[in-house]
Amino acid sequence: MSDWKKLFKNAIIDPKKIGNGDIDEVAHRFPLLVNRYYLSLIKKKNDPIWKQCIPDSEEIINRDGNLDPLNEEKHTPIFGVVHRYPDRVLLLVSNKCAMYCRFCTRKRKVGKKYATLSDKDFNRAIKYIKAKKKVRDVIISGGDPLLLDDSKIERYLKELKKIKHVEIVRIDSRTPCTLPQRITPKLCKMLKKYQPLYFLTHFNHPREITKEATKACKLLTDHGILMGNQSVLLKGVNDNPKTLIELNEKLLKILVRPYYIYIPDAVEGSHHFRVSIDQALKIMRKVIGHTSGLAVPKLILDIENGGGKIPLSPDYLVKKKGKKYIYRNFEEKKFTHMDV
Repeated sequence: MSDWKKLFKNAIIDPKKIGNGDIDEVAHRFPLLVNRYYLSLIKKKNDPIWKQCIPDSEEIINRDGNLDPLNEEKHTPIFGVVHRYPDRVLLLVSNKCAMYCRFCTRKRKVGKKYATLSDKDFNRAIKYIKAKKKVRDVIISGGDPLLLDDSKIERYLKELKKIKHVEIVRIDSRTPCTLPQRITPKLCKMLKKYQPLYFLTHFNHPREITKEATKACKLLTDHGILMGNQSVLLKGVNDNPKTLIELNEKLLKILVRPYYIYIPDAVEGSHHFRVSIDQALKIMRKVIGHTSGLAVPKLILDIENGGGKIPLSPDYLVKKKGKKYIYRNFEEKKFTHMDV
């Protein structure tokens, strides 16, 4: 058995092994799973790593939110396929992850009775995608697709690449962060065969960028895999400019482009992580202009009830009169710009 499989097999699922008081009721509602690698990143109780992986009574005290805040079920025409946008689909291949994030937007699925895409389900998904000629982009997600064996992942890629109108395939996986041992030379050699292939991962805090995570990302990029990062702006984890700048500058050093940072979804059980839109915009205002533009992800609000993604940006306009615009820049200084 490989190292990553051992780590996953021996992951902690019993809250009593955490020593965090009585969180059985929380873990019963929203299951616990954390592998010992990610657990080792915790320095103290309630630090940014702890908050992401250890159950908290707040998950069941505050029931605000929705188990399906993005209305994915409404946009699921067949099992395993979410089709919200005309030109892209999500292929949800599993509900297992290397670590169950306490803020997960799919808390309704992840950690429940194991559900993966059967061969029959996958064949139906491929048939559906073939019939939808406008679909040019397929995102393989979950759960985490990299909890599957290499051979299963390769089958998905091989069949998708046969569809002429599918131009882009993406893999969404947090394993470079939560279980970097999963990124093996054998896996990367296989992935390289299916270019263009994009890999979107998920780091939220600078301390997650360890030597193991760096090695995993280097393996992927050395094999020509283009990497991006999608973070979530989480209260008590990364909701300050200093942390975000450090995180995104470190990501660039390991050739992972900061892509999106999300306003937390209004998912039940994660209200204590939520950051307001106003606060998020204030934070981004202190990030933009204070680091390389490459290190500034787009701030994204995924609107409730399936409204889709909306990019948000701080407002720099002070006044407009005719072609005269007055802006306040990142230094809080006012400048006049004459439009054409």
